[in-house]
Amino acid sequence: MPRKSRIDAPGAVHHIIVRGIDRGLIFRDEEDRNRLLERLGRLVVETDTACYAWALLPNHFHLLLRSGSVPVSGLMRRLLTGYAVGFNRRHRRWGHLFQNRYKSILCQEEPYLLELVRYIHLNPLRARVVADLEALGNYRYAGHSVLMGRQEAGWQDTDSILSRFGGRRSMARRGYREFLRKGIELGRRPELTGGGLIRSLGGWDEVKAQRRQRAAMKGDERILGDSAYVDKVLRAANERLQSKYQLKALGLDMDRVAERVAGLLGLPVEAVWAAGKQRQTVEARSLLCYWSVRHLGVSMFSLARRLGISPTSVSRSVVRGEGLAKQREYPPLG
Repeated sequence: MPRKSRIDAPGAVHHIIVRGIDRGLIFRDEEDRNRLLERLGRLVVETDTACYAWALLPNHFHLLLRSGSVPVSGLMRRLLTGYAVGFNRRHRRWGHLFQNRYKSILCQEEPYLLELVRYIHLNPLRARVVADLEALGNYRYAGHSVLMGRQEAGWQDTDSILSRFGGRRSMARRGYREFLRKGIELGRRPELTGGGLIRSLGGWDEVKAQRRQRAAMKGDERILGDSAYVDKVLRAANERLQSKYQLKALGLDMDRVAERVAGLLGLPVEAVWAAGKQRQTVEARSLLCYWSVRHLGVSMFSLARRLGISPTSVSRSVVRGEGLAKQREYPPLG
């Protein structure tokens, strides 16, 4: 059975699980871990992605992210490719480092956000990398120590989590730590490592109970959430897909988008593709990037190659172009 494509949307929360190939080590020492975190922190900031939780284990790691200006898949591609190349060079090895396909579960924020933060941050304790909750607070390679104020990671969004436990920082940290402590006795929580109807409802007993009540239920292995949320996400994803196909069926491609931008700004088409920091050039490129990436589904990497700039610059242009299109109320593509 063919694998379904991943689902993403601006502002969506994702639980990411990355494993080493054949359960092999992906971190051999602290320098490996530090390299991944340095790369992750840079990408999170560049793409305006919120990172709520993370934990590095010897042969896998977890992230809890809210997508920003680029899809989570784009961030992960850059993170994993860059890290794997550096890891292989450093340790003089060849071949794949990660399993071919990392796991990405789109998650309903309520009631799962805090549950996932707790689940991810307890991973080093469950895996016996640390001995107890006190040691977990000092473990440098999980976001729990950042939430507890014992290490710095400016790229981790701590305010969004701690604000749910109290107004004063000290009180919030006590509440969060107690919440984590209560989670220890809950065990491995397999329902939080994937999507689907059974996991979303908390097990077969709940599924059977709702079926007895003839409740309408919908599930998808890519989504952790209730039936209404799954339906909403799938409808929105299908609409985005249909819109992209319709635009391509109309013959819209990057060159046609460039012509549209040129007409709106009163520029020759060549100026849309030209390099430069003049205001009109920047605006033209920004609109080109926004409509090409968000509406046509053009990858930022292929657009970066054509424009002769970095994917990071394309990402920033997408955000800038979206703001321009909304501010000036330009009509949608089509």
